[in-house]
Amino acid sequence: MSLIKNRLVLSFLTLLSFSLISAQEITETKEAVPIDHKKLILQGNIVYLPIYPNNVISSKRRVLSDLIDIKNKEEFNAKWNNQKFNPYWDESLSFPFQLTFHDKNFSSPVSRKMVVTSRYGWRRGRPHRGIDIDLQTGDSVRSILDGKVRYVGYHGGHGKTIVVRHYNGLETVYAHLSKILVKKNDEIKKGNVIGKGGVTGNARGSHLHLEVRYHGKSINPEYLFEFTKDTKIRSDVLYVTKKWATPRFHRSTKKSKIIIHKSIDDITLLEEQKKKIYTVKKGDTLHRIANKYGLAVAEICKTNSIRYNTVLKIGQQIIIN
Repeated sequence: MSLIKNRLVLSFLTLLSFSLISAQEITETKEAVPIDHKKLILQGNIVYLPIYPNNVISSKRRVLSDLIDIKNKEEFNAKWNNQKFNPYWDESLSFPFQLTFHDKNFSSPVSRKMVVTSRYGWRRGRPHRGIDIDLQTGDSVRSILDGKVRYVGYHGGHGKTIVVRHYNGLETVYAHLSKILVKKNDEIKKGNVIGKGGVTGNARGSHLHLEVRYHGKSINPEYLFEFTKDTKIRSDVLYVTKKWATPRFHRSTKKSKIIIHKSIDDITLLEEQKKKIYTVKKGDTLHRIANKYGLAVAEICKTNSIRYNTVLKIGQQIIIN
């Protein structure tokens, strides 16, 4: 499967190079010289796209827009499967990866005020891979973006479930439903009612369990969307790091501090800023320090070359990265 994926990436990059050369020929007579370059990560490959002055940008903007559309179509059609909840189970995902949105807003998945009762993160010793939004059994559940229904069915702890794939490759999961109102392969618009809320599966009280996934990997929904009355998509372009796709870096009882990465440079700068020296105090343990900084104990051990069962000493300095 990785060979097929690499061929798709190679084909896209080849088309990208050819199209950029063609666009350069179109504007060559205007002595178009790039004033900067923008980094994009496409399936784990770094591509540098030239940025041109406004007076010669129009033809190139159209070319780049077409290329992004081609990439999105490939993402949309990849591993389309109506039988499997996660058709990407055998695929690894490289971080960071880029997501693009054409919309500025999403549709609220519920008709009432959105109240998040449990967040993405570690919960009762297990990963909670989505957010829970309050509703009553029988309330309408709506698709948050345009897309196509890829999966409907009863899926383990999720109960009655709908998976909608969107045109940037993202998928949203709507779980614990009492009734499903759409069929596989139905095309839907954001705001369309797709089901009714309920308590099916492993649910404690009626609520909507909403997940956001990319190539089978869950993403903290609050990193992408503002679940307020404004229903804003946080950015038209953003990069997802491992932190925002790993529940153990978050707590289900507390909203994580949202820092959006709009470029590779944003990520690099943040990583530099995160490096700290922590001085061990009385009562500190590796678990307590890891929880304080939203890290895994294994990460702290690796960074500091210490063992999992190391006894910390007061005054000892620990690198927090």
